[in-house]
Amino acid sequence: MSIVDTPERRQLRELTRSFVTREVLPHLDDWERAGEVPRALHATAAKLGLLGIGFPESVGGSGGDLLDLITVTEEVIRSGGSSGLVAALFTHGIALPHMVAAAGARTGGSLGGRLGSTPSPGDDGLIDRYVRPTLAGTMIGALAITEPDGGSDVAGIRTTARRDGDHYVVNGSKTYITSGHRADFVTTAVCTGFSGSGELTLLVIDKGLPGFTVGRRLEKLGWHCSDTAELSFADVRVPVANRIGAENTGFLAIMQHFAAERLSLATQAYATAQRCVELAVRWCRDRETFGRPLASRQVVRHRLAEMHTRAEAARSYVHEVATRVAAGEPVVTEVAMAKNVAVAACDQVVDQALQLHGGFGYLRDAEVERHYRDARILGIGGGTTEIMNEIIAKGMGL
Repeated sequence: MSIVDTPERRQLRELTRSFVTREVLPHLDDWERAGEVPRALHATAAKLGLLGIGFPESVGGSGGDLLDLITVTEEVIRSGGSSGLVAALFTHGIALPHMVAAAGARTGGSLGGRLGSTPSPGDDGLIDRYVRPTLAGTMIGALAITEPDGGSDVAGIRTTARRDGDHYVVNGSKTYITSGHRADFVTTAVCTGFSGSGELTLLVIDKGLPGFTVGRRLEKLGWHCSDTAELSFADVRVPVANRIGAENTGFLAIMQHFAAERLSLATQAYATAQRCVELAVRWCRDRETFGRPLASRQVVRHRLAEMHTRAEAARSYVHEVATRVAAGEPVVTEVAMAKNVAVAACDQVVDQALQLHGGFGYLRDAEVERHYRDARILGIGGGTTEIMNEIIAKGMGL
């Protein structure tokens, strides 16, 4: 039995599977066409304890660690959900950790000691104002880093925040913000030096503040049930109490939480591949051509065998790296490799799964079609495949 496959995590899988079967599958197609999941789904997931997995009970979470988060993410997709659903329902996984870590640093705990900086006096208040309500399913948070002309260049962020008494005055724009339309608040990376200086700070900005505009809903190739928005800030006054940690520590905070985000995306990739293998096997057993099941043909069986091998190999490697991250090892290079390995496996498997489904696989009625669309973002979000290769090359001393 692997360290990821424990009796407790098997129970967590069963809980997740029951939630997806009962609360998600009857409605997922409607949410895909509506462009978002309902707020009530967050409350339901919170009552079951799923929304708080990976967050300590001291801040309103359910406890658990990175491996428990991976367990939930994998099972959501394996049970018939999608990576788009994961993005929509668990956006707090990238919106809240910086607050939790900073508050941990303030109290001398292990939650945020790695930030290595003096925390903000407001960090404890952020837990009660944002973290607890979000984990209870009554608020929705988003993370805003990417800018229209910035891409993966986090250090080049141009959205500025100028100190004015007990407020910051924020100006700039963000794009590709997951849950940006539904979010009640946005954890926002701003430049507190001169524009593009790399001196970054994280501010929690409430929707509805004067000058804060949520732009058009972005229409995407995939992740249809996950709303995505453009945000703009024109002289938005944000209380200093909404700062996360000390000023100019935002870049380090962002970098420290990239590992969990990238492993989540890697999990979504290999889980999507596994689900598509299951769908393809089922289809090839039931579908007959020229009087014989597709699965009776050697070329089909071998293709399914190769797909299964790629998915399982990716899963094993992601689990190995995640186990090391959970143990506190600094495995930046390995995290990048895990993401790329899982994404490559996913790309190959979903393409072959749709091909095996033939014309039916091209229809919106086919689950495999949704996975085919959703999979494409996984090599872009959280750092592109090319950025991951740069990290890997650096780890090789190149």
